[in-house]
Amino acid sequence: MRNEYSLDFLKSAITNSNPKEILGWIKKQNECVEVKVNKVPFESLQNWKFDNISGSLVHESGKFFSIQGIRVNTSLNAISSWDQPIINQPEVGYLGFIVKKINNVLHFLIQAKIEPGNINYVQLSPTLQATKSNYEQVHNGRKPLYLDYFKNVLKENVLLDQLQSEQGSRFLKKRNRNIIILVEEDFEVFENFKWVTLGDIKELMHYDNVVNMDTRTVVSGIEFGDLDADVINFISDSIIKNNRPNFLKSTLSTSSFLSNSNIISLITDLKSNSTLDVEKIKLNETKNWVVSKDEITHSENKFFKIIGVEVQIGNREVVSWHQPMVEPMSEGICAFVCREINGVIHFAVQAKLECGNHDLIELAPTVQTLTGDPKTLDKTKVPFLDYVLNIEKEKVVLDSLQSEEGGRFYREQNRNLIIVDNDLDLELPENFEWMTLNQLNKFIRFNNYLNIQSRSLIAAIPF
Repeated sequence: MRNEYSLDFLKSAITNSNPKEILGWIKKQNECVEVKVNKVPFESLQNWKFDNISGSLVHESGKFFSIQGIRVNTSLNAISSWDQPIINQPEVGYLGFIVKKINNVLHFLIQAKIEPGNINYVQLSPTLQATKSNYEQVHNGRKPLYLDYFKNVLKENVLLDQLQSEQGSRFLKKRNRNIIILVEEDFEVFENFKWVTLGDIKELMHYDNVVNMDTRTVVSGIEFGDLDADVINFISDSIIKNNRPNFLKSTLSTSSFLSNSNIISLITDLKSNSTLDVEKIKLNETKNWVVSKDEITHSENKFFKIIGVEVQIGNREVVSWHQPMVEPMSEGICAFVCREINGVIHFAVQAKLECGNHDLIELAPTVQTLTGDPKTLDKTKVPFLDYVLNIEKEKVVLDSLQSEEGGRFYREQNRNLIIVDNDLDLELPENFEWMTLNQLNKFIRFNNYLNIQSRSLIAAIPF
């Protein structure tokens, strides 16, 4: 990231306008577009078919994505072997923001975008959110707005540029290009776009299902620099109010419980001594999964299922289409548990294996339960789950429902929590470590270190 813009991003992060006005704008955007999403049998999915050779559910163009079966074997999981369907989308798409200084404050051009899987349809998305098939117009639809700004951007105007993963339990090695570009000239702002500050975006993440997953992953990659302790204390005294946790100090300070080298060594050791083998198989060969004419479900009716949908939307590049989607069987929990160590807030981070990861392990939140009902899970086998489910309200900094990727997941939302408890024991379970926000931000910079769930929570942290 361009270091000289770190303080500009920080200034934007502590600048708020009127979240109620933005919420009203979103509501108005929702009211002016008609949306219909209906479940349909697989045989009714236009341009989709079960391929006779691969056994996968594929688009006839060979583009977009497919649903395929995999067989997983690993040494780093309580369950060492299982089968499942997974989304295979090898294309790298754009998740990008245009930023511009308005009244000397960086503003983000945000889009009120409808996704078929969103519970409330319209959510705030990046300026550009498009798969390669979308922006190459394989669907014969309109070209995404503002695409040319990203394709023709000058190197010196790129403020952030990263390849980041998506849900490793649902996508097979899926990555997107997370990018922020600076545009200084005036240009047309279309009706469903709006300038907001980073502080606005962070504030709106404390409301249920307002800011989509793609926005959260992009802004999570923003770094705010490293400062001396005296400067941090001066800035914190000016900004932190009402005895709120000092996340700003955790963001700007290089003081930490473990060094970055120690953490890299721990991750490297775990990767070196673990195995993950993922074999592609036909969907109808996946053990404990049932392929019917309407859906693909687990035999015990848990985890998730694959469904087909017919979509009609008024303001998309394509206004009508069919596609398969992943429907969850329950809401999950994504939670970071934090405490101060030597005066700096640290996060309990776990090294977590997911079958679709690019490199075996990514750093995940303290608690991440996306494939089972948290109320029915064995609390003794999921560290901190019972603690999070019974946490005192005064220790909770964030508690909101956030949607997963609405283009592939059907009405999936998970409870997002950030908890600060300075009475927590310093000793953590195996494969967990304490990290500051400054460290987490630095690890985000390098591709595929932090998973989408941890990045999503980091994006919401207020200063």
